[in-house]
Amino acid sequence: MATIASTATGHERGTPGFRRLGAAMWCAGLATFVLVYSPQVLLPTFAAEFAVSSSTASLALSATTLALAVAVVPLSAVCESWGRTRMMTAALAVSAALGLIEPFAPSFGVLVVLRALQGVALAALPALAMAHTTREVAARWLGGAVGLLIAGNALGGLTGRLVTGFVADVAGWRVALGVVGGVSLLCMVAFRLLLPAPRTPDPPRVRLRELGRPIGRHLADPVLRGLFAVSFLVMGAFVTVYNYSGFRLEAAPFGVPVGLAGLVFLGYLAGPVVSPWAGRVADRHGRAPVVAAGLAVAAAGAWVTLPANLVVICIGVLLVTVGFFTAHAVASGWAGRRAADLPDGSPALASSLYLLAYYAGSSVGGSLGGVAYDHLGWLGVSCFLTLLLAAGFLVALRLRTSSRGRAPVRGRPRVRRGRRP
Repeated sequence: MATIASTATGHERGTPGFRRLGAAMWCAGLATFVLVYSPQVLLPTFAAEFAVSSSTASLALSATTLALAVAVVPLSAVCESWGRTRMMTAALAVSAALGLIEPFAPSFGVLVVLRALQGVALAALPALAMAHTTREVAARWLGGAVGLLIAGNALGGLTGRLVTGFVADVAGWRVALGVVGGVSLLCMVAFRLLLPAPRTPDPPRVRLRELGRPIGRHLADPVLRGLFAVSFLVMGAFVTVYNYSGFRLEAAPFGVPVGLAGLVFLGYLAGPVVSPWAGRVADRHGRAPVVAAGLAVAAAGAWVTLPANLVVICIGVLLVTVGFFTAHAVASGWAGRRAADLPDGSPALASSLYLLAYYAGSSVGGSLGGVAYDHLGWLGVSCFLTLLLAAGFLVALRLRTSSRGRAPVRGRPRVRRGRRP
């Protein structure tokens, strides 16, 4: 492919700036998901060591995602005006430092508190990364660029879980969490060295009391509301699958050790492949059908996981993973682009609201999935997943209709063209 020079409107695919930006955002996504989701494979270990139920053990993960959800909108809105590059670097540094402290937690309660603080530290990073990508990349290459960011998320989730599981088998969970903290610190250094100088200026300073009106404007848009709902529902289903697969595989009749049970997370390898591909397909053929297809695939995977057969379970988890990354990669980039086309819309704020729904889904869905597992076993989990994903599918179908009435693009009159959501 011939190299295309960057323009003032954003980095074009194939240019050095595009490649460096993609690599830096890949590192940011890697670090975020390594830190947030690495304890997922340890939940059965926490339940046994601290004598708590599976749903209580899930607080080691839910505390982080809930704190992140609560803090993501105010912090990302304020931090963007302080400099996206500076604040993304700071978020990575502080969260990595907390990751290095977590192995010394004397009790489960202290560990949960540290994990919640880590969620606050990370809160600004995902939204700023999404907004930075939206502002710095030429619009026609946005789907693929966001796919690279999501691919970093996927590899981070996989790396964190696999490394944590195997190190925990050899040296215990405390050493495993320390290794994760070290990996995230290396990601922070690579991110800062790779990130090119920003091409677009930082927005004016924002005060927290001024957020209500712009949030209301974004929530008034039916497409954005639908995307936020899809984010909440698909993430709740996805986290539930991985939260409780470990409990299921380590119990009878499987009796799989922690490190080997973590191999189920190899399904995450689908993420770096599916996410950029889904973004490119959506750029060509429309976003809503791709989101709906991803949700349908995930729902099918939820029932494939039901038989007590290791191979079949892994296939089902893989289908859920493929469906999740298909829907999420497209929906997350769509939210920023939709906001950019709204009068007075803010891609950063839209990304923040999307991530609020995303991590709220992780917290609420992950915990409620534990209640279903504690009372009804894996059948309860499959039913719970189906409920969430069916609701998301219905929302995606409505997105196809809502998005036909496109938001007016700032700075130019609205022109009727071929309709493609």
